[in-house]
Amino acid sequence: MISTIRTTSDNPDFIELVKLLDADLAIRDGDDHSFYAQFNTIDAIKYAVVAYEDELPLGCGAIKEYDADTMEVKRMYVLPESRNRGIAGTILSDLEQWANELSYKKCILETGKKQPEAIALYIKHGYRVIPNYGQYAGVENSLCFDKAL
Repeated sequence: MISTIRTTSDNPDFIELVKLLDADLAIRDGDDHSFYAQFNTIDAIKYAVVAYEDELPLGCGAIKEYDADTMEVKRMYVLPESRNRGIAGTILSDLEQWANELSYKKCILETGKKQPEAIALYIKHGYRVIPNYGQYAGVENSLCFDKAL
C-alpha cells in the first residue's frame, strides 16, 4: 500500500529522490540543464511530500510560495520502476490539498517539453497550459501550467 508523509527538504529520502530526478533531468535537458537547475534548488523547502511502499521511498514532490495566492509545484519525481501506479497523482493531490489548507488559491508549475509523462499527469489532474511565467518566460523548452484550488 502506498502512503505519503509531509516533510521538508531536510528529509533524507526526499534528498535522495531529488538526486535521482536531477540525474534524469540532466539527460533529458541536455545543454539546457544548468539553466533549469538554478531554479530547482531544494534549500529551505518547507512543504515536501514523499511516497512510500513498505518503508521504501518511491516518489516525491514539493510546493513553495510563488506569491501570496499561489504555490509553485516543484521537484515531482517517481522511481522509473514505480511509475504507472498512480503514485505521482497521489503526491500531486497531497500537495494541492496542503496548499489549499495553507489558504493558497492556485498552483502553478513548469515542466519541460521533453517530459511527456509529466505533461500528461498535469493535464489529467486538471492543470491548464498558461503563458510561461517568471524565469521561464520566453524559454522555448518550458511549458507552464496552473490550476485553481
